[in-house]
Amino acid sequence: MVKGKVRRSIAAAGLVFAAFAAPASAGVQQAQACAAATAVLPDPAQCLRDYELGSAADRAAALRALYQREIEHVDRQQFAEASRLLDCAEAVTGAEPPAAAAEELYRHRGVLEFRRECPLEALGWFRRALAQGERGGNRLAQGKNWKNIGAALLRLGDYRGALQAQTTSLSLLRDLPGGQSAGTLNNLGDLYRDMGDTAQAARYYGQAREVHLRAGNPAEAAHTLEAWGAAVLDSGDVAGAERLLLQSRDELLQTDKHKYLQRTYAQLARAALARDDTAAAARWVDSGLAAVATGEGELVPAPLQLQAILVDLKRGQARAARDRAAAALQPMAELDSDRPALLAALASAHEALGEWPQAMQALRESERAARVLREAQYDRETKWLQVRFETAERDRTIAALAAQNRVRSLALWLTVVSALAALLGLTVFFLRRQHRARVREAARRARLDEEIDYYRRAADELGVDRARLQAALDSREDAVLVLDGAGQVLAANRAASELVQPGAAAPVAGRGFGELLAGEDAQRFAQALEHLEESSAPQRLAFSFGGERLHAQLSESGQGEGSLVLGLQRAGHAAAADAAHPNEAEAADTVALDVAPAGPGDEALRTSFRRALVELMLAVVEAWERSTGQGRLELAEKSRIWRVTVDDGRLRARAMERYLSLSKLPRQPRWRDVLRSGYYVLAECALDESVRGELQRHVDAVLAYTRRNALV
Repeated sequence: MVKGKVRRSIAAAGLVFAAFAAPASAGVQQAQACAAATAVLPDPAQCLRDYELGSAADRAAALRALYQREIEHVDRQQFAEASRLLDCAEAVTGAEPPAAAAEELYRHRGVLEFRRECPLEALGWFRRALAQGERGGNRLAQGKNWKNIGAALLRLGDYRGALQAQTTSLSLLRDLPGGQSAGTLNNLGDLYRDMGDTAQAARYYGQAREVHLRAGNPAEAAHTLEAWGAAVLDSGDVAGAERLLLQSRDELLQTDKHKYLQRTYAQLARAALARDDTAAAARWVDSGLAAVATGEGELVPAPLQLQAILVDLKRGQARAARDRAAAALQPMAELDSDRPALLAALASAHEALGEWPQAMQALRESERAARVLREAQYDRETKWLQVRFETAERDRTIAALAAQNRVRSLALWLTVVSALAALLGLTVFFLRRQHRARVREAARRARLDEEIDYYRRAADELGVDRARLQAALDSREDAVLVLDGAGQVLAANRAASELVQPGAAAPVAGRGFGELLAGEDAQRFAQALEHLEESSAPQRLAFSFGGERLHAQLSESGQGEGSLVLGLQRAGHAAAADAAHPNEAEAADTVALDVAPAGPGDEALRTSFRRALVELMLAVVEAWERSTGQGRLELAEKSRIWRVTVDDGRLRARAMERYLSLSKLPRQPRWRDVLRSGYYVLAECALDESVRGELQRHVDAVLAYTRRNALV
């Protein structure tokens, strides 16, 4: 009884003293703590050297390392060093970073401000991160930032805005894999817990736990169970809370999440003290202290320290409680929400030891810390209301200006209408002219569509007639395959199919011939294709199929359409055939397709034809680049007419490039491929009339040569 009276007198004296001795305003401290980010960023190379991260060449790896260190410093409440790390990250990111890099930087800035108890500043960063996520079309980033915005609004006391933000986050993250919506569901549980709706909080905690378990995150599922148990304990259901907390403890013991386990032990000790079971509370506290990790800078969580102090007081160990409270308060920030309770526990320890001046001082500090927290929360909410009021006033001013503009616009329109009455005749005249122009344009488009259909049919006609080719090949007894310029099998007769894939169910045609070969044979075949592009001379090589050695000769078809002929013979047959008929080997490779193009009658005409081919190819490339903004490599890839190869680590269309210079043009040019390229650009690209006319002129010039000299 005496101690209770003394405590009440001390508390009353502390309240009176605190009213006069406390600092002028907690809002000033909060404003100083929430200072703006650094205006002048460090040199990126220098700051990376300072943090021993090498150079900025691998920017992604450097940013990952900086963000990881920043998270570690935030967990230790070393906010100044965390802010310097983010300054370095912003310098490395650059002045105009991509949307994903900017979103990650702004989100880390927001989390830092949130942990520094600066929710209004955090809200600004989270909204900037959300804008970057929307710019990049990243649904996951948008969902995360809406979740963070909801947490900041909750800290500002805006429950309605927080609920709307968390609901938006849930709609974005619910269908994403990896359990992304679990964090939002957990936040909704915390929101309803703060609002005192334990049943609704339990509903969202249960959904969050199910999502964590489906995603394979047992530690996070157990952590959600601990928050659920704490909410039930806040409602007064001690037995129900202990059931949830014990299940959370059992699941966390199977993981390495020490911090989660410590929080669970602290809640179990609180539940035991709620039912006046000091022995059980002591066991939970001892287990929690034993679970503290031994890493550098690791601190015992404040809730666990508080329960340990209360247990010491219950067991009559006031001196141990005093020392533990003093040690827990030493590294704690001024605006830490656990500080008032720890100071009150310290006052109880001093009182139990008969240290009345120290008890009074601790009570004064406890009341002052609680008042500072209340004032800081009040200042945050007031500032947020001020921001919302200013925003509403700005919107109202904009609406008023818009209304004035509408009135002015109405007067202007009255003047315009009177002027329009005089211009009505001219308007009708211009409308008629536009109608006639549209009719002419429709006719022009119809003619253009007919031309495009013609070009596509002409391009198809230049292709290989596979049905006729297959019939011609199957009539031969020797093994022959027809390939395109990239080595793709266009056709193969029965003899070739039996040699290459005896008894195979799948046809050889439609596959790359190099895919059928072993490593070294495939490499030699690729080299032969490259040599054939440089020179029209036939390429001889040998392959192995099923343990049998085959001799082959690769040559151009001779028709100028870009097809290649591959003749195959068994090793023994090839040697005998070469000895008996030395001049027939080359003839066999050309099949029925090896008919020399009917060239011009004299060298001057042939030279003119070659020059026309080069001019057509140059016109094709120029028209493609002007209409699409892409280069010749994209033309080769999309038209699938020219082969794309890798040269010195970069892609090149070497075969097509030979047709851009008269000096590099092959001896037997594939003029059909050049024409097909012209038809492709005419049919697939939106060309200006002048460009289309110039390209058509070059196509007609080549066609004139081919018809004149029977090249078709």
